[in-house]
Amino acid sequence: MTSFLKPAPRPRVAVRAVILHDDRLLLVNAWPGDQSDLWCAPGGGVELGASLPENLAREVWEETGLRVTVGPPCLVNEFHDPDRAFHQIEIFFRCAVAQGTLDPDWSDPEKVVTKRGFFSQEALAGMRVKPTTLPQVAWGEGIGYDPLERLVR
Repeated sequence: MTSFLKPAPRPRVAVRAVILHDDRLLLVNAWPGDQSDLWCAPGGGVELGASLPENLAREVWEETGLRVTVGPPCLVNEFHDPDRAFHQIEIFFRCAVAQGTLDPDWSDPEKVVTKRGFFSQEALAGMRVKPTTLPQVAWGEGIGYDPLERLVR
């Protein structure tokens, strides 16, 4: 097979939830074994045959044990790791908790998310959060776009 017929690496599509509850934003640490202090919104890669909201509801359940209602999109983010030819496009949706609370005994079936919690705007000021515009989008209105940035740990 000639090189021009080989499939090129494609961006991975992911969905993430922006959940404000009692004026606190839900974040997860998705680095197993405390590899990083970086926090992000819950969510993950989309599976074929399910809508973006269906994928997001499943991902939030897996990572937090919460059932959510999925609202409108509010942010598009993309990041990459050129050393691994990895590129991810994330679509963030405003969501609301429909059922459940954060159970300290909850365990992510994939063992990726090790920490989760709701954080105030003040608390986020002292945390590493990606994308960097997430707090502004969470407590603001409209749709944001974070341009391509390099993946960090």
